[in-house]
Amino acid sequence: MDIRVGLGHDTHRLKQGKPLVIGGIAIVHDCGPDSHSDGDVLFHALTDALLGAVAAGDIGEWFPDNDPQWKDADSVVFLQKAKEEIERRGYAIVNVDCTVFAETPKLKPYKKRITSNLSEVLQLDRDNINVKAKTGEKVGPIGLGEAIAADAVILVQK
Repeated sequence: MDIRVGLGHDTHRLKQGKPLVIGGIAIVHDCGPDSHSDGDVLFHALTDALLGAVAAGDIGEWFPDNDPQWKDADSVVFLQKAKEEIERRGYAIVNVDCTVFAETPKLKPYKKRITSNLSEVLQLDRDNINVKAKTGEKVGPIGLGEAIAADAVILVQK
């Protein structure tokens, strides 16, 4: 059985007046990521996890932040391309476990919608997707509300 694990991480500074999108879902907040694309930290972490699982590099190699074609891009495109790449190599996603780190806003009201959207985008049963939300406990850039981050672990099988 050929199985592989991919690990992804993303962090963005937060900026007043920018929209906040997590897992493809618009989140009500007064700050959003200071980023080249839409800055969806969860989609970015998932993209890196998929690419990493099949040793295909990372999001910065595939979608460089100095390339104008990715300016303000919807990060679902990154995730879809990474999924296409693992499928091209003969792999399928088995399960996803991810964590979003943000002091505010509270993400509990959004977790089911994020999970449903991930299920649709990844074409994976909701029972195989876990989304967690953690604060920074008022410590460091996340805890002070200056940044947002996400981690993702993905299991793929040939």
